[in-house]
Formats: sequence, C-alpha cells, structure tokens
Amino acid sequence: MKSSINALESIFRKGSTTYYNSTLLFPRAVREDVTRLYAFVRVFDDLVDSVPQRAKEFYEMRDKFELTLDGKSTDDVVLTNFVGLMREREFKKEWVDAFLDAMESDLKKKVYYTIDETLSYMYGSAEVVGLMMMKVLHLREESAHYARMLGRAMQYLNFIRDLREDLNMGRQYLPVNEMEEFGLKDFEECNDRFREFMRFQLDRFMSYQREAEKGYRMIPSRYLIPIKTAADMYKWTGMRIFLDPCVVNKVKVKPKRRRILARGLFNFIGVPIWSLVSSYRI
Repeated sequence: MKSSINALESIFRKGSTTYYNSTLLFPRAVREDVTRLYAFVRVFDDLVDSVPQRAKEFYEMRDKFELTLDGKSTDDVVLTNFVGLMREREFKKEWVDAFLDAMESDLKKKVYYTIDETLSYMYGSAEVVGLMMMKVLHLREESAHYARMLGRAMQYLNFIRDLREDLNMGRQYLPVNEMEEFGLKDFEECNDRFREFMRFQLDRFMSYQREAEKGYRMIPSRYLIPIKTAADMYKWTGMRIFLDPCVVNKVKVKPKRRRILARGLFNFIGVPIWSLVSSYRI
C-alpha cells in the first residue's frame, strides 16, 4: 500500500503545485485518500492535455477503468486505488462518468461560445471532483452545492490563468460571445479591452468563490485548513492577474511552495478561531 501511495503522490505532485502542497496539511489518512482521487483525475487530464493528444490511450484507459470497476484485475495502480476509494466513499458512478465525459470532450470540442457551454463542461471537469472530495471528507449532503461551487471557482480561475497555454493548444474556455461583446477579435494585443474582459472574468471567479465560502462552516477545522489554504492561493493568483491582466500572456502565475505553506501556517492558527466564532453566530 505504501509503495502504491508513493507512486500516486508522484503523479499528484507533478500535476498540481497549489493543491498538492495544500493537501500536505490534511491528516495522513485523508491525505492518502485525496491522493488516490487526484492521481486518477490527473492521469486522464494529462492524456487529453498532452501534445499531441493521446486519444487512443485515453479510450484504452477508460475501458480499463470499467474493467477494474467490474472486478477484473488490470494491474493499474491508479485505477485500482481509485475504484477502491470510489467504493469506500460511495462516489456516484454518474459523477465519474461526468468527469470522463468532460475529459473526452477535450478531444473533440475546442472552443466554448457561451458561459452555459463552459458551465456544462465545468460540471464534469471540476464540480463532480468537489462532490467526491465532499465524500472523502465525510461532509453532510447539504454541503454538495458549496463543494461544486469551490470546484467551479478553481476551474474558472485556471481558465483565466492558463489562457495563453490553452490558446496554444487551440482551446478557448472563456466564452467567445463575451469576448466579442468587449470588442476583442483575439487575445494577441494587451489593450484596455483585453484588461476589461479579463477583469470581468475574474469578477465571475470571485462570485463563484464567495458562494463556495458560505459552505466553509460545514467543514471541520482540521479539514478546512488545507481547503482554505488552496482557495486562498487561488484568490492570490486571481488578484495578481487582476492587477495586471497582461501577465497571463507572459507567465503562468502560480504561488511558490513557501507562500502556500506560509498561508497554511496562518490558517492553522486562524481557522480554529474563525470556526469557533462562526459556531456562535449560527
């Protein structure tokens, strides 16, 4: 078990700086479950995000997942661990299917024209992962809406931050019709219209984030510390871009590990106090 977790952790670490470092603040048993979940997510995401895309491997991996779910031995450490977690934490099969369908859509659909199209994609690519995290943390069903919103907020910030990277792969998740409303024909020139467009998108991210934070009161403080740390770092990234939207055309804005861990320490001290105060308000 230890060797398999180490292998999954390596996948997780390579795929997510902010979230991986934030999850170090979970109790060990929970951290291992989170690793089992995110290794699965990362493997499929990497197959569709690679250049060129590895469509054949994606479909083979999806078939192998179904075999593993049916109890067949596939000797795949990622799938075996995820299916075990899926059963232990009672993930709904429809959640996993929605995630895999969203990943498959990245093989076919490149441009999103309306926010409704983007929201439909985000349900599968991020919101259901929030629902799985809800189950990993044994949260009440009433937290489902907020779990989805946190997944949505983080995904939308990724679309903003990774605008240039996605364009280089021929993708655009930020709605084309809104781009046209701001008078943008493309994103090549960083002008006032580009800045206004990006800040409009960041305001949307923050509205999702504010809604998600309403659910923080439902999360035990020992679990809220890493979750809030990751979310705080997404907000930090969003603020960096808000101050200078043109930065997305130059670098991928990400907090360094020491900033993440420093924020984690801050939350380690502050979250229990915040939780205590909040409990008196309810």
